[in-house]
Amino acid sequence: MTKTASKKNPWWWVSSLYFTEGIPYVIVITVSVIMYKKLGVSNADIGLYTSLLYLPWVIKPIWSPLVDLKGTKRKWFLGMQLLVALAFLLTGFTLGTSAFFMISLACFWMAAFASATNDIASDGYYMIALSEKKQSFFLGVRSTFYRLAMITGQGLIVVIAGLLEERFGDNTKAWSYTMIITGVLMIVLTLINFFTTPAIEENTEDTSGKQLDFIGVFKSFFEKKQIGMALAFVLLYRLGESQLVKMASPFLLDERSTGGLALSTTEVGTIYGTLGIIALSLGGILGGLVISRDGLGKWMMPMILALNLPNLFYVLLSVFTPDSVIYAAVVVVIEQFGYGFGFAAYLMYLIYIAEGISKTSHYAIATGFMALGMMLPGMISGYIQEYLGYTGFFIWVVLAAIPGILIVRYLKYPADYGKKEE
Repeated sequence: MTKTASKKNPWWWVSSLYFTEGIPYVIVITVSVIMYKKLGVSNADIGLYTSLLYLPWVIKPIWSPLVDLKGTKRKWFLGMQLLVALAFLLTGFTLGTSAFFMISLACFWMAAFASATNDIASDGYYMIALSEKKQSFFLGVRSTFYRLAMITGQGLIVVIAGLLEERFGDNTKAWSYTMIITGVLMIVLTLINFFTTPAIEENTEDTSGKQLDFIGVFKSFFEKKQIGMALAFVLLYRLGESQLVKMASPFLLDERSTGGLALSTTEVGTIYGTLGIIALSLGGILGGLVISRDGLGKWMMPMILALNLPNLFYVLLSVFTPDSVIYAAVVVVIEQFGYGFGFAAYLMYLIYIAEGISKTSHYAIATGFMALGMMLPGMISGYIQEYLGYTGFFIWVVLAAIPGILIVRYLKYPADYGKKEE
């Protein structure tokens, strides 16, 4: 580490780096759903094509060695952040064209691959730029600023789009400006990261034998005890939630004639981007605290139930379709809190799966399967919703949780796993 680099304050670069990491993910995976709904795309197409955007996060372990073996991680994440900015700018400038759906999807694909690569480089940089003790200390900081990125994307950016819709009376124009603003934001964040992150690495080149080691890492992952049952659990744990997340916003935005609640873009942005994210964060914090106190064994079943049972409230919303936005906000808060609480057990089990010599690589593989578990069900969620209607779809979402709940009893792991030592 150079003398200049050593003076770089981690409080600055950790916060900016992980805020930047969260923005493209929330735009590509979540905000795109709202944008396409407001631009008249069908629920079937929204569910299918936006779910396919998960793919780069599913397969990112395949090219992760390239980030290690070529160049520096700092160059990688700065380059990828600029590429994300370009993708968002292109999206904004082309939404007014007749082929906007195809072009914007191509841009989001570019942003998704760049974002997944940025994640690899940023996480790797974090591990080499900080000592083990500092890594642990700044874990809360990186998590907090990633959450703030979620709030910015689902909240502020969506609210801006809603205000522009009201001002222009033209959804296409409003979302064009919104995506351009988002692209400019990414450029600003890239510049901040350029000036705040220390240049601590030397350029690296590929060496013989690395590829064999990489293949060995994959092989050792799939040779783990009970790996088939473990992967089934990873894929099924969020089977219902993975479909709900794609159709919840369309349900809130759709007209009452089609079974929706007819909320405005601004209202949806406020609900999800503020109240929803706060509830999600509180649920996650509580989940981590109770696991650290009692261990995973005691909380696995309560947490998977907490993640799935609140979806029953969407059934009630779709049946009664209340006029007041308060009911929708309450349901979202309950569902997001349950999701955050329940997701804690899921993440802890992923860490358990990754235990061993190649912990980092195995965790990347496990999270790839996690993304696959979100992508595949989400792809068909729109078709199911259009066939069943919103009430039938939400009933299906509740039923889809049953396989994941049943498989919990067959998992083998230490009951006190994750429990903090006295």
